[in-house]
Amino acid sequence: MNEAELINEIATGAGLTKVQADKALDSFTNAVVSSVKKCDNVTLGGFGTFSVTERAARNGRNPQTGDTIKIKARKIPKFKAGKAFSESGAKAKIK
Repeated sequence: MNEAELINEIATGAGLTKVQADKALDSFTNAVVSSVKKCDNVTLGGFGTFSVTERAARNGRNPQTGDTIKIKARKIPKFKAGKAFSESGAKAKIK
C-alpha cells in the first residue's frame, strides 16, 4: 500500500474527503516525528510504539579500500509493534 492508497482507506473508513484524510495523515506523521526528535516515545495501544534508540560507536570498513573507519554513535528511530498488531500479522497470509 502506498501513501495515496492509505489516504483513500482513511477517507473511506472515517467518512472524510481525501483532502481531509491527507491533512490528518500529515498531522499524525508530523506529530510522531516531532515527538521522536525530542526523544519522547509515542505509544498507540494495540498498534505499537515509536521511540529513539542509541546506536553505539563502532568500527566499520570502507568497502572500496578496505580501510577501517570509525562510525560515530547516533540516535535512530525505532518502531515496535504492539501485541494486537503482531498477533494479527501472524495470522495474515503472506504471498
